[in-house]
Amino acid sequence: MTATAEKKLHDCRDAWVEALVELGQEDDRIVAVVNDSVGSSKLGPFQSEFPERLINVGIAEQDMVGVGAGLANGGKVPFVSAASCFLTARAMEQIKVDAAYSEHHMVLVGQSPGMAYGELGPTHHSIEDLAWLRTIPNLTVVVPADPEETRQAVRWAARHDGPVFIRVSRMGVPDVNPEGYEFAPGKAVTLREGSDVTLIATGTVVSRALEAADRLAERGVDARVLNMPTISPLDQDAILAAAAETKGIVTVEEALTSGLGGAVAELVVRHTPVPMRFVGVTGFAPTGEVGWLLDHFGISAEGIVSAALEILA
Repeated sequence: MTATAEKKLHDCRDAWVEALVELGQEDDRIVAVVNDSVGSSKLGPFQSEFPERLINVGIAEQDMVGVGAGLANGGKVPFVSAASCFLTARAMEQIKVDAAYSEHHMVLVGQSPGMAYGELGPTHHSIEDLAWLRTIPNLTVVVPADPEETRQAVRWAARHDGPVFIRVSRMGVPDVNPEGYEFAPGKAVTLREGSDVTLIATGTVVSRALEAADRLAERGVDARVLNMPTISPLDQDAILAAAAETKGIVTVEEALTSGLGGAVAELVVRHTPVPMRFVGVTGFAPTGEVGWLLDHFGISAEGIVSAALEILA
């Protein structure tokens, strides 16, 4: 096992609620709206400190986004939190119209995304969200990779004058960003330089891309690793530089490959076409623990290594 794989794992929901409580203490406009998910959203500390600022609409995701838009229209800064599978699939029209088209200052927080609810099966997996959401104009789509990035993204979203979607992981992840890191939308983070191939990863699987780079180095392959914290907007400069300076690109995501992978491919094919491989979910998943499911779809260090070697063959 590599040093990357041995790092301590964190639940990013802890960082999210810590940041939200801090924001609530600083600004009385901060409110939370949930769909009967106070526990799974880890909003207990916020509810305890600001009981009058947490609105639980029950299992009614479309209403939840509408209520959030109404609060934003009334001068509040709502954080609308629910399991990502239900927030996106059930309330897509409200996200499109009430949040993005209306350009409301509201933050949609997709909890436990990807295949985090592994044993509950495809009804509770959120593998389509990145592909859906990146097509909506005006909506910033953020996929933090570790607790500090989550914390900073939440604080940035509270300041940003427009709609934001943040994917908050429950799957344990290590710290991956460098000391002194500062989140900025549309800016990738170069975690490792390399000249042979580029691995572009987002969210929970950034650490797996780093582990893959370690394994590739053992084979004499110099892999660049980019953490892409925003799917919309993308860091076009970093992607096109990777296309120009390395022999190809592998995208890695805990989602259907039409999310990050599709977005990168659309950019590259218009400007600097290079060989690409896509590591991600390729269909409805069987029932199983999230780590096993990632491995099942080849979203593993070895799967990423294989994709990179295909490009270099």
